[in-house]
Amino acid sequence: MTIAHKSGNICKNAYGLCRWALENTPENAAWVPQDEHHIESICVTDIGTELCDQVEKEDRTLDLVKTCSWSPNWRKDVAEYFQTCERIPKENRASGKKFGILIQIQEPNSPWEIVHMEWVTALPPGGDKSYNAFLVLVHRYRKTPILLPVYMDDTAMDTAIIIWKKFISHTGLLQNIISDRDPKFTSAL
Repeated sequence: MTIAHKSGNICKNAYGLCRWALENTPENAAWVPQDEHHIESICVTDIGTELCDQVEKEDRTLDLVKTCSWSPNWRKDVAEYFQTCERIPKENRASGKKFGILIQIQEPNSPWEIVHMEWVTALPPGGDKSYNAFLVLVHRYRKTPILLPVYMDDTAMDTAIIIWKKFISHTGLLQNIISDRDPKFTSAL
């Protein structure tokens, strides 16, 4: 590394000189062959805790290494570090099942053909029968919600009876019910 004197400044160090480092390039290299783990220490510092993909982190680390260090194979060293690093594949690995194919929901032609069904749970008990949840039914035609008081531990059969007695008797049969419950619940419904 070449140290250049920056003239015109008052210096208080022992030698009376202000020094600054030139940019690290192969012609002006700040590389010490004995320091084999320098690239690795820069990579570890740059990885951090934020979640972003491996390519983004590798590009950012290459920019950082380019400004503060140089070695004969520094690009290869950074790429090798990212291939062997244990933290990066764990951050980027998808967990759980893969998502299914999205199905487009048809638009209804009249009210109460297609209904969304959601549960609002973990409420404090209330009313004469101490209900602790709501079943929210919203039709896609007018986006009008209907709230039915239910219990949080109701089964699919209990929910079907409530929908039949308090909803279908007033609106007529539905063409489609959309729910975010698991397949066991909706198939039993």
